[in-house]
Parts: sequence; C-alpha cells; structure tokens
Amino acid sequence: MDGSSDTALKESSPDGWMHREAATPPQQGHANAISCLCVSEDRRWVATADQGPDPLIIVWDAFSGIPVRTIFDSHAGSGVCAIAISRDAKCLVTISAGTVQRVCMWRWTYPDESPVCDVELSPEFGCQDFVIFNPQNSYEFVSNSKTQVIFYLWVSRTANSSPPGTQRAPKLFLSCCRGCWGISWWSQLLGEEQGGEMRFCGLWEITNVLVWVHALLSPQGDAGLQYSTPPLTKQTFGSAVGHLTQSAFHFNATQALTGTSAGKVVVWDVERKWGPAEGRLRGVKATKLVPLQEESLTVLVVLESCIVTGDVRGQVKFYNGQLQLLACFDHSGTSPIRSISFSKAPPDPPGSSSTIIQPFTARNFILSTSDATVLRVATDGADFEKVMEEAKQAVMAIACHPQQAWLAMGSHCGLLKVWDYQQPQLLTSRIFPSAGIQCLSYDPAGSFLAAGFTDGSVLVLDAISLLSCCEVLRFSHGPITHIRFSHDSKYLATADEKQAVTVYKRVLQNERRCWEHLAGLHSHYKPIRSILFGIQLDGSEPRLLSLGEDRQLIEYDLSSSSKDQLVVLHRHRVEQDAVPLCLAWYPQFSTESFILTANSCYKMKLYNATTKMCRKTLLGPTYGSPLEKMQILPESAAQPQKHYLAYITKDKVGLQILPVDGNPHKSSAFICHPDGASDLAVSYDGRYIFTAGGSDRSVLKWEVNLNALEAAASLGGEDLVPFYRLLEGGQDGEFFRELEDYFYYVQLCNQGIDTLETRQVSAYIPLEEIPFVMRAMGFYPSEEEIEEMMNEVKFSEYVDSGEQVTKINLGDFIKLYINHRPAFGLSMKTIRQAFQVLGYDNGNGDKVIDRGDLLMLLQCRGEHMMEGELALYLSALLGRRPTGGRSDLDVRDPSDAAASMEEEIPEEITAERFTAGILGLSIAEPEKRAVK
Repeated sequence: MDGSSDTALKESSPDGWMHREAATPPQQGHANAISCLCVSEDRRWVATADQGPDPLIIVWDAFSGIPVRTIFDSHAGSGVCAIAISRDAKCLVTISAGTVQRVCMWRWTYPDESPVCDVELSPEFGCQDFVIFNPQNSYEFVSNSKTQVIFYLWVSRTANSSPPGTQRAPKLFLSCCRGCWGISWWSQLLGEEQGGEMRFCGLWEITNVLVWVHALLSPQGDAGLQYSTPPLTKQTFGSAVGHLTQSAFHFNATQALTGTSAGKVVVWDVERKWGPAEGRLRGVKATKLVPLQEESLTVLVVLESCIVTGDVRGQVKFYNGQLQLLACFDHSGTSPIRSISFSKAPPDPPGSSSTIIQPFTARNFILSTSDATVLRVATDGADFEKVMEEAKQAVMAIACHPQQAWLAMGSHCGLLKVWDYQQPQLLTSRIFPSAGIQCLSYDPAGSFLAAGFTDGSVLVLDAISLLSCCEVLRFSHGPITHIRFSHDSKYLATADEKQAVTVYKRVLQNERRCWEHLAGLHSHYKPIRSILFGIQLDGSEPRLLSLGEDRQLIEYDLSSSSKDQLVVLHRHRVEQDAVPLCLAWYPQFSTESFILTANSCYKMKLYNATTKMCRKTLLGPTYGSPLEKMQILPESAAQPQKHYLAYITKDKVGLQILPVDGNPHKSSAFICHPDGASDLAVSYDGRYIFTAGGSDRSVLKWEVNLNALEAAASLGGEDLVPFYRLLEGGQDGEFFRELEDYFYYVQLCNQGIDTLETRQVSAYIPLEEIPFVMRAMGFYPSEEEIEEMMNEVKFSEYVDSGEQVTKINLGDFIKLYINHRPAFGLSMKTIRQAFQVLGYDNGNGDKVIDRGDLLMLLQCRGEHMMEGELALYLSALLGRRPTGGRSDLDVRDPSDAAASMEEEIPEEITAERFTAGILGLSIAEPEKRAVK
C-alpha cells in the first residue's frame, strides 16, 4: 500500500494491475497466470513471476507501469511459486514450483541472464511457498513450507578491478566492533564505500565474525547460497506446532518468527555465527513456541517496532517485541486474511483527545481476504473501509448494455455487478445466494437483463435496479449455458448442459412485460455451443438457430411452435470431421446472406442463410487454439463500410478484418486469460472488448485500435502476397514451381498428350481437375470436402451473374488450397488418435488394427469403397500396379484381390506401418522442446 496515493496492487491473470482512486489499466507482460509478486520498500518497483511454459520474471516501474527488466527461462519447466525483493531493491530471490525446488538469487539491475547463485532443495523439506528477505541484511533471507523453515545466507564476492587479462584476488581484512561488522577491500569494495570499508550495521552485538575467505577469494563468480534447516517437530516443545504459514525476521535482528495454523508463533534465535556443516549454515535454533490465540495465523508482518498478525477470523493484531498484545482490529464478517500492507507515509496526526500514540498507529494499512475483498483501515479510528469486493468464485458471464457504457458481470458465487466502464464506477450489484450465474444477456432496448443460473433457473431483471420483473423461470434440468433475446424482445431463448433449447415468450401481466414458458426441446445429443436469433429475410419475424458439438445446425419454426411444442424447421450437418464451436451472422457484403461458423480445425465457414449450403471455407486465426466465441463489432459511423470480428480462443482475445479471406495478416490476438477465457462482450459503440477469465475471477477491458490492425494487414502484403508466404518456400520455392508444373500438366492432359496441334496455353484449368491437383500437392480431401470446394468455385459468381464458374486460375487455386488444407498439415498425432479409437493393444503393448477390421471399415464406414475399388487402390499404393498401365487385379475376382492383399499387409497394423508402409507418407514428428 502506498500511503501517499492509496495504491493497492493485485495480480490478475497475466496482468498485474493497480487499484487507485483513478483507474490504472492492467499491465500485460506474462504469458501465464501470475503466481506471485512482491513490492520494494519504497513502492517504486514491482516484481512478478508466473508458472507454466516459458515462465518469466518481470520487474515493473510502479510509477509508469512499464516493465524495466524481464528474466527469461528463470525456472524452465515449472515456474516460480515464491518471490521476494530486498529492502534496497537490488536483489530478488525466487523459488521454483517443481518437486525438486531451486532457490535462485538475482541481481536484477545487472544484465546477467542467470542467477548469481542458486541451490536445490530436497523434497523432504516440503514445498517452500513463502520467502522474505532480512530487511537489515540483503544477503540473508528465510523461506518456509508447511513443515520446514529454511534460513539462507548468500556468500558473495565481486570481481576485482584488475586490468583485463589479469586475475588478482583482492586483499582484505576483517574488522568487528560492537553493533557492526565489516569487510575492508584494498582494490574494490562491495556495497557502500566508506573509508575503504563495507559495513553491515545492526542493533545486535557481534563478538566474532567468521567469513568464508576462500569463497571471497574465489576467482570465479559467487560462492553460492548456504542454508540451515533447523529441526522443528512436536517433540521440540512437547506440544503441537501446527502447519507453518509465514516467517519474518524480528526487528531486534537476533531472532526470527514463524506463524502457525495452531495460532502459535515459533521464535528462532539467530546467533549470526556461521560455519561449515556439510555445506549448510548453523546457528539457528527454535527456542520458544508462543501461543497467541486459538485461530490459525495466516499472515505475519514485522514493522520497525511491532509485530503484526492476521488470522482466519479476519482479525489484525499488533504485538510488541516480546509478543505482548498491543491492539486488535476486528471487523465483523471479515474472511481469512491473505495479506496485509502498510502505508509508506504516516497518517495525519491524531486529534487532541487522543492519548499517547502507540508505535503501531503510525501507519494505516490495507488487507485482502480470501473472499476477494480489500479493506482499508485507518489506525487512528479503527475504521474498516471496503475498497473493493470482487467475485469469490469463477466469473463466467459478462454482457454490455446496447446503449449505455454499462457492463454486467456475473459469477458462480451469485454476485451480479453492473459497472460504468467509462468512469469507471460500480452502479449497482445484487447477490443471488442460491445459485451461480452462468450467462447474461441484455435485451436490444437495454431495459432488461436476463440471467441464466447453474441450477437451471432463469431470471429477467430490470436493467437499472436489478429487481426481478417476473417470477423465476424453472424449466431447464441443467445449468444454463446460453441466453439470448430476439431483436424485438418477443422471445427469450436458453440452452443448457442437458442439450436442450428452451424458448420463452413475452406476455403482459398487470400491464407489465414479462416472459412465460413456451416450449423446450432436447434438440442436440452433444453440448450446445451457441444459440442465435436473427430476422427472417422476407419479413421482420425472429428466427432462432442452435449449433452443437454434434455438428448439427438447427433452425426452429417459432411461428408454428405452440405451448410445450417447439417445432424444428431444418436440421443440417455442418461438419464431417471438425467440431463447430461458435456461430454469428455474417455482415451483408452482397445480396446473399450468410451464417458464419468457426470449428475446431481453425476453419471458418460461410453457409447460405436460407439453403445452409457451405459457400466458403476459409483459414481462420491460428493462435494456439481454435475460436471459442465471436461477435461482430457494431458498425462505425466514421467507416460504415468496414466490418470487424472480435473473438476469443482458449486464452487469447483478438480481432479479425472482414470479409474473411484466409489472409493471416488480417487478424491479431493477445493473451488475456492463461487459465482460460470464459466469455466475450463488445461495447455498444465497438470501442471496447471485454473478456472474462472464469477461474481467475477477473474481467479485462480492451481498447480497440482498428488503425493498428489495418496497418498490420497492409504490411503483410496485398493480393496473393500473403498466400504465397503460406506456401513452403514462398513464391520462389520448389513447392510453388511444382504447383505450376502440375497446373500446366493438367492443361496438356486436357488438350491431349500426343496431339500435334498448336498448344493453347491458358491461365485456367477445368473445375473437375481440382481434386487431382490437390492430391498431387499432398492434400487428400474427402469426397465431401471435394464437393464443398467445387461448389465454392462453381457458385462464386452465381449471385452476381447468374452463371456457374467452370474453370479456375492459379491464383484462386492457391487461395483454395491454403484455405481448405489442414491448418497445420497432416500429423502422426491425428493418425494415432484414430488408432486409439479403432484399434486394440497387442501383446507388445502397441495400438494396432486387425487387417480384416481395417478392410471392413474401409468398405462399410464413412465414405466407404467397393471391394474391387479398394483392391485397386491398395494395389497401386503397394506398388503392384504398373505406372501408366492396368493392374492385374483389375480383371481378377474381388476375392482373389483380397487374398493377394493379405500377402502385402500384415495381420496387425500399427499407425506407423499404415502411414509409411501402406500410404507411403513421410510425416515428420513435431519437435519437442528440451526442458532445461
């Protein structure tokens, strides 16, 4: 807490953000969720760390919010679980989150990418999840797990100032006196230079000082970390100690303290007499176990003249150096305390009626609790002021008001809040204790807010007061996952986890608008991914669609539906292999209306809004995971012809320029919630995008910068340039030349190989040749995919000209190839997954498919083949069919062909044998990153 400006720091997803009286935007830098942070004594520097792949340590300037130092690969493979910064802000200590923990000391102001020293801890010490420096000695710190406290000493040296090419150990001598000890250097000093001495001063008495001279004289680097693990068990004091929570150095500098879950404090005597004992330190011993209270201590902080504790009851207590109680701050209803932070500047002096000022009253403080509440406490009046109260459980739902700068947020703890995101300030809130909020939606007029709950109930609330407008609607048997209003608010539709769609219809009751149950239907057999209202093309009546993981796009006939009978108008299977994930109405770029979907294979598809025919397949954003949700940004008054799409993936938020054409430079994405984004909302004017983080209980506000997006697209090139770059080797590569050769070879074949007539060189090939060129280039589409490709080209100009296209040029073919081929090529992982489903474990533990089962599957399942057709293809793959001629199997009986295949195909087929031995494909395994 910064007493001069009342600033509190909070970690949130990959962003650390500061709460001030004036809002501060989140500071983004980490790719993973922040696991720990610390703040320097002067509140100038903030250090954050994360856990996950490619963990980072970032030091921020708290005044400007700019990262000033980033340490990469600090604890590769695990990340950081604890971090602390020294009082002089020059050193950091981090502890890794792995099973075998690594403690590292960093001089972050130096350009070194590696720690100055480190040590590995045995797993028997438990997970060390707390660490803190000695405020009076930056070379000393302490950490603890639930069962073990560890004291560390960094024995350091600094290189001498000898000329380059020489190594001369600096001369030194030791000096000691009452209250301080020091090391004097003849050539170069460590720390502050005062008359040739570096002095470490304190309040304790030191009679003997033992310095590891051989470490200081070492010509290479630092001597390292030495640590001491003093024993502490139930037998140490004859009573239960409890789990250890936090530790701190006593301000008397001769002791250290550790709080426990039994409400006790362990007092350690630190003799400051170090020596070699199997590479560790000695001189630390648990001397007292002081019972302070019955409740568990969760926080232990040492100030200049008092000791402060926080507990599970929300109490903050102040003790003197002998652990005698001085004062207690208690506020009813406060949850367990997670942290306490004291202001840097002292508060205003107390009034004339006050008695003697106690040392602990010199600084106000803020505390955070386990239920996401932050309280400010003024010690002169013991007033608890609530600074913020956030969701205690996952934030799953957000919605933007269609006409005002309001954002509604709902969480699983039942907390519903409406914010003015321009100010920003909280407008209103309401708690629903019986169930959690799963989804939210404003009606188009902005008068009502509908909420879907985890118990299957639905509430329609007044958008301003959040009071219920009608009775609770309980017609779903599972948690509500989606909720939407029609454009005229006549209908309200929901989808739930039981794969059911429920429709409610608006009625008037006592001259008040409310909604009553119309009908419901279990229309899908797998989870529903999206529901969407639209408007009939030939009128103003609403139309309702739902999209499920069962690959079904279903349209409902609302006008024909009656009480308890929801009528289905159309069912259409939109995918053959991929799973559709989200749905939106495509902006009107022509006279033809489209529905836009995104699937699990990173493809976006356009379907005719009436016939549901797939009209285009396009490469979507490829940023680590497929699109989970998407929304069209509202039209801008400044650029009415421009359209954009906002989307979220598993952990990113992004923008896409419309119309979609497969150009990767027309989209961008940023990490928003490493643990998973749960919802997306767009402001009514399209200036802001909001994302909810689910389990990280945060909501982020993103400002839309369309000019930057357009500039990035322009830099990516125009016309075919971005697509050439997606080909292996680009336009000058062998792959492109081979494609050109195939393209012209098709023309030769169509004109006749042996013809003597003059060749007519063209830029086009016939439409029916597309599948063969695709396969020649290594893309093997299914028959359904071929039909979609052919229809895409055939009807590309039909709406405008009324004619079908019968040929395609090289440029359009490249776009077709890029957009339809697998986004990341064919992988062995995909083939192995198929064998996992279809095969069994043989005696060697390998997943295999029986030869007879494979032949049966190829003839009976999916796009099956006839027996003779299968034999013909297999003979060609196995090399038994002469090039340019007919195979002997062409004229044989199918049974003879099958018998011949048994000679070539083993009885048990592995994924590798099927890929390389039968199909003849060479598929490279993905590279595995080495863990350092």
